[in-house]
Amino acid sequence: MAEYKNILYQKQRKGVLITLDRPNALNAMNEELMNELDQALAEAETDAEIRAVVITGADGAFSVGEDISGDDPETAWPYGIPAGTSLNATYNKFRDADRKDILGRQLYRWQYPKPIIGAVSGWCLGAGSWLALTCHITIAADDAVFGQPQVRHGANTDFIWVALAGFKNALRYSLTGDHVDAKEALRIGLVNQVVAKEQLLETCFQFVERVAHVPPETVKINLHISTLGMEMMGLRKAWTLNAELAAMARLTKREEFNKRLENAKKKGGLAAFLQERDAPFQPEPFGPHAKK
Repeated sequence: MAEYKNILYQKQRKGVLITLDRPNALNAMNEELMNELDQALAEAETDAEIRAVVITGADGAFSVGEDISGDDPETAWPYGIPAGTSLNATYNKFRDADRKDILGRQLYRWQYPKPIIGAVSGWCLGAGSWLALTCHITIAADDAVFGQPQVRHGANTDFIWVALAGFKNALRYSLTGDHVDAKEALRIGLVNQVVAKEQLLETCFQFVERVAHVPPETVKINLHISTLGMEMMGLRKAWTLNAELAAMARLTKREEFNKRLENAKKKGGLAAFLQERDAPFQPEPFGPHAKK
């Protein structure tokens, strides 16, 4: 078995528990973590003893999404692109990264031959929500909070929200980045089930054990009936377009919005950036920030 630094890999009860393990960063997803997750899924795929995969996050959070804690390059306003480069080069960088880091990985998980179950507790935001929602089954603890707050600083949503929640519900939350609690996530179709936090992993592995009673070839075929059928209905095309438009969304920088966010980050770090970004949206409609 491979050695991992950013995830935990624990075989148990006919399956494997893969835990995103960057608790000091609320399991924010950097390239190292995502590479290890790819490797872990590949390892589980070839292990005949593993009949299903459960993905969760360490220390009470699933993931707050893409890691944006690093230093941003100096930007030249009013364009908001790295100084010394070009708009075309920046667009190509964003588009190519989205094709590789988001689209490629989504399709790999989507076409995975064994059920992947997302076990969500606590924060599940941005790219973390895309990971959880592209699992074949998503079970939420009663403290789970979903959202895409990255749209508030010039970034994209993902079509998986539309595919699961429907056009109206997806737009309600994708246009604002507002938080969605577990009860609302169940109502609009983002998750299969909501359980008490202390029962989350037990519920997931009870499902793993039920799947293990069905021949693995049957499970694989029935997964493909659903996932490939969705692709034939247009999911792959929608995701491919998503990757193109995501690059455009990341370039929708306006000096009146983004420069003050960058200044806040330079002065007070990521916490100050998030405070400046999210303050106009308080209180949130759901979750721990819903109270005035």
